[in-house]
Amino acid sequence: MLTCFIRYHIDPTKTEQFAEYARNWGQAIPRCGADLIGYFAPHEGSSTLAYGVYNIPNLAEYEAYRLRLAADPLGQENCEFAQREKFLLREDRTWVKCVSTPHGKKHALE
Repeated sequence: MLTCFIRYHIDPTKTEQFAEYARNWGQAIPRCGADLIGYFAPHEGSSTLAYGVYNIPNLAEYEAYRLRLAADPLGQENCEFAQREKFLLREDRTWVKCVSTPHGKKHALE
């Protein structure tokens, strides 16, 4: 399993537009075949960094997913929305894989 971290630099005056963008991807990404962990907007600290995180089995599956996403009507509308509203200043993708598994059980605090 691979995890894609998307780091966005966003216009801090357009966080509501980013939230709408994130909600739209919340519908389109799972429908097109990726396991969406979530989109995260600024809360404390930096007001310009936001993230999107999803899992996909491998890079071959990613390529097929990207084709489905590009053909998805909501995916197309969301890309047009981002271009029109100009709230995304930069977008960087990093691919990682989890190497800490298996994870231990949580201890209940007494």
